Amino acid sequence: MKNSSLMKEMSWTEFRERKAKTDLVILPVGAFEVYGPHLPLGSDTLVAAGLAERVAERVDALIGPTLEVGDSSMLDEFPGTVTIRPEHFKAYLNDVVDSLLKWGFKDFLFINGHAGNVPMISQIAYSLRERTGIRKAQIDVWRFMQRVDQDVLKSGPLAHSHAGEAGTSVMLALHPELVNMEKTMSVERKKQDAFPEIMKYGKLSDNSEWGTVGHSNQASAEKGQILVDRAVERMVQFLGEVWGIPGK
Repeated sequence: MKNSSLMKEMSWTEFRERKAKTDLVILPVGAFEVYGPHLPLGSDTLVAAGLAERVAERVDALIGPTLEVGDSSMLDEFPGTVTIRPEHFKAYLNDVVDSLLKWGFKDFLFINGHAGNVPMISQIAYSLRERTGIRKAQIDVWRFMQRVDQDVLKSGPLAHSHAGEAGTSVMLALHPELVNMEKTMSVERKKQDAFPEIMKYGKLSDNSEWGTVGHSNQASAEKGQILVDRAVERMVQFLGEVWGIPGK
């Protein structure tokens, strides 16, 4: 049998044995949305799940259910995008967390590949604050990647834009079979933002008709592998130094 960290691949007896050795569960969270003409709709989910598997292997954690659909309302004009209303997302995720609490997990690491999910996960995490002994943390994947991209990406301020150089490189490292490099492109924003410090709530199509911004044509698997390796190492470092969970 495969030695998996994924709860969905375990029997209940195997889960019971594996759970006795850890209090840490990782919850990958993603989205089902436009990610340019060169990447699949599930890119955010695939990246979150891929990172979760690598971290879990390093720290002997278990991986709970993957939430594949999030709040993609700002992108729902693009074909194929599926979105969940925030109140439904929170109710579903909260039920998942409650079930995992029932089975004794005390450490929750959310690896979230979609920025639209961040506030909802944060609200659930804060609601756990009153429960004694429960630790929780969220990795906002694409912002987290900006912490580990030193001397890797070459496309400047747009390197971390939607389905740009960073996102495409990471997908090339994790799922090259799902990336169509012939459809990568260089897309500048239609409108320059004179007030980037102010949160605004427009549509992605206001800046791109292609569902991507940036220079995905500068992506490479080599760049993506560096980003993935550094991100995993950083998460393992956090779990070891802050939560006292040893890595290998």
